[in-house]
Amino acid sequence: MKKILTKLTFTLSLASMVSFGPIFGGDANSIKIALNKLVEGNQRYVNSMTVCHEDWSAKRLAQVQGQAPFAVIITCSDSRVPPEIIFDQALGDLFVIRVAGNVVDDFAIGSIEYGVTVLGADTIVVLGHSNCGAVDGALKGLKFDNHIQEVLNAIQPAIENVKGTSGNVLEKAIKANVIHVEAKLKGSKPVLAKLLEQGKLSILGAYYDLSSGKVEFLDKQ
Repeated sequence: MKKILTKLTFTLSLASMVSFGPIFGGDANSIKIALNKLVEGNQRYVNSMTVCHEDWSAKRLAQVQGQAPFAVIITCSDSRVPPEIIFDQALGDLFVIRVAGNVVDDFAIGSIEYGVTVLGADTIVVLGHSNCGAVDGALKGLKFDNHIQEVLNAIQPAIENVKGTSGNVLEKAIKANVIHVEAKLKGSKPVLAKLLEQGKLSILGAYYDLSSGKVEFLDKQ
């Protein structure tokens, strides 16, 4: 009976956190700190001076009872793009959603909302990367008779935006796809759009270069 009541109490507590909106309110200062952490961490990674991956046992034990990530990262499933390493962050620092082509659907947005409203992250980064195979496939108009096609379909709006342009069209398409996903999240109601309007949330687009290791924040241009 005691176990049932404990489980019920936990369930009701979680439900109340989700139902009554954010339990952590971000502000301009905490959002700035979060961005600085990502920028500085990426610089350490680029310079091979990482500091967050030396003592896994202590960091693992420290996270057993809960998590409080400061940022949500939406990025590609590409094995060369691990956010915790790229941004030199420890266990529990980043809430990561990974899908090929860094596209989002209702399941991904629900996960993002959880990271923001329940876990308290106040910064969201949509991270594309150079030589993205999913965007390249969409750009080339490849066709599949399986679920891969759904990923390419989701990238098509970005492809339309770069048709007829010159230069590195793939890079342009990858960045256009980031901007498209970023805009989708900014307009996502009722949670993300409201928090963004209230200044409690930041949603940024970024581009990771596989060769240099550097992350370019597109919104800072």
